[in-house]
Amino acid sequence: QVQLVESGGGSVQSGGSLTLSCAASRNVRSIYDQSWYRRAPGQERVLVASITTGGDTNYLDSVKGRFTISRDNAKNTVYLQMNSLKPEDTAMYYCKWNWHQYDYWGQGTQVTVSS
Repeated sequence: QVQLVESGGGSVQSGGSLTLSCAASRNVRSIYDQSWYRRAPGQERVLVASITTGGDTNYLDSVKGRFTISRDNAKNTVYLQMNSLKPEDTAMYYCKWNWHQYDYWGQGTQVTVSS
């Protein structure tokens, strides 16, 4: 069992930046694919960004060029750097770590972007 703790959410104006962090509760091996999801009010959860154990990344089209997923395995932490934020980025953001059929989710962190 891996517990994930998210932080870094908040309220910003359009064009602002935030960096989300998702840290494991204990030291783990570098065996996880990691991703960030978001869910806006009244909408379905969507995949925002992902990174494989090999370091390959993929992004939701609407965030390409603005968001960057990265990780520091030594710190057992995955990050989502969000720049040029837009009101449509407003959502609850969740990190997920996957190993085979096992998914581990963070508790969520709220991002609110005002115009």
